[in-house]
Amino acid sequence: MESRTDLNTLTEHVLRTAGEHGLWQPHDTIIVAVSGGPDSVALLHVLHRISKLHVPLNLICAHVHHGLRAESDDEEKLVRRLAEGLGVPFELARIDVPSYMEESGKGFEEAAREKRYAFLHETAVRRGAASIALAHHADDQAETVLLHLLRGSGLAGLKGMKIKRSEKNVELIRPFLRIYKTDLVSVCKQQGYEYAVDSSNFSTKYRRNAIRLDVLPFLGQYNGQIRQSLVQLAEIAGGEDDFMERAAGRAYRETVQHKNGRLYFEAPSFLALHVALQRRLIKLILNYLSAGSEITDFHKIEWIRQTMIQNKSTTWSLDIGGGLACIREYDKIWFMHKPQEQSKSYTYELQAAVPELFIPEIGKRMTMKAQSPDDPFFQAKGEACAEAVFDADQLKFPLTLRSRLPGDTMKVMGLNGSKKVKDIFIDAKIPPSARSRIPVLVDGSGNIIWIPGVRRSAHAAVGARTISVLHMCLEDAEAVEQL
Repeated sequence: MESRTDLNTLTEHVLRTAGEHGLWQPHDTIIVAVSGGPDSVALLHVLHRISKLHVPLNLICAHVHHGLRAESDDEEKLVRRLAEGLGVPFELARIDVPSYMEESGKGFEEAAREKRYAFLHETAVRRGAASIALAHHADDQAETVLLHLLRGSGLAGLKGMKIKRSEKNVELIRPFLRIYKTDLVSVCKQQGYEYAVDSSNFSTKYRRNAIRLDVLPFLGQYNGQIRQSLVQLAEIAGGEDDFMERAAGRAYRETVQHKNGRLYFEAPSFLALHVALQRRLIKLILNYLSAGSEITDFHKIEWIRQTMIQNKSTTWSLDIGGGLACIREYDKIWFMHKPQEQSKSYTYELQAAVPELFIPEIGKRMTMKAQSPDDPFFQAKGEACAEAVFDADQLKFPLTLRSRLPGDTMKVMGLNGSKKVKDIFIDAKIPPSARSRIPVLVDGSGNIIWIPGVRRSAHAAVGARTISVLHMCLEDAEAVEQL
């Protein structure tokens, strides 16, 4: 069917799209990526026309010479003539794709794309441009959606390319994304615009070409409007993905807490969310901790989610890759960067009571004060301070303050027999991540007499016959320095 699009119709369509999506402001500088094909040639002509008749724009024509085909030199000359004829500044990059492929281990399509976009971004920064205009059209969108569909994409992939999106502080704009290629070629022919035909576009060794030349025509036997259907899918998926992203953002703000560079939420709050929001919430958290490197691996996200909803244990830990860990500690589920090293072991032996002892390995200090049983105890300083009192005359020195060891046991006050320190932590619901910062105090007979902030033993208990009390307090060294 012959195209009914002419230059005026195409220009009006682009102006409507620009207004709908805010593609530019008057006097913006725009880098226009021009390969020399009919799509990009039409784009430069239309934007130039708009800049002269409708909205003042400063256009820069940018061309990449890949140096892989005999026609590359002719394409460069064509685009240079086009820019000069329109009075538009011309920028050129010659890139060595094979060398970059060898250096990066990437395939041709990915390597060429990375080098091409790097040049466009560099030019945008150097020229102070607000945006980079790309000539992707509706046929490109259909191919992109189908490629993503074949890879098993979710809504984020099915929405295909966006008409406008930010990348590295520059807007990527696609004014032709709702126009089909036949219309663009038709306008070029009507207006006599010179353009090049890339011979590599007919080689099915490139995946996108195979989709365009083989897969879409095959599917067209069952749906003559297959391209339009895929573009429609992109429109629908784009709107619904945007809606879900906003809902996930609200769930994040209402559910996720930040603490010391770690993120956590209450397990019941997470489990109450719809499965779609659970997945997106996990993805948002991983992307936040990954500092801009987007994580879209469905299998990883679903593995984490399934662990949360199926693992009935109140404490567990997952190494989720990328230097990140997901840990459940009772009703809290934490996401964090894995610690670079384990807590150091330490031992401090005290031949007698000392007023103050700093333990730099855990950022704590312990104070000791001898007093009469009738004297008031220190005022506790909240959760940061753990206190205990002992009958000073029954304490066996030397005392040893040390890190916990596997198999440690303690005779707990009020219980018959001994109990493993690990079980004491579990009973007290001390999160595993906090246990390494809790020392144990051992008397001269080797008995653990105190786990600060958790429990004390039956040894040297203060009673009616106690004459002298040794009052101990363990607190954060930082909290002390601030007093």
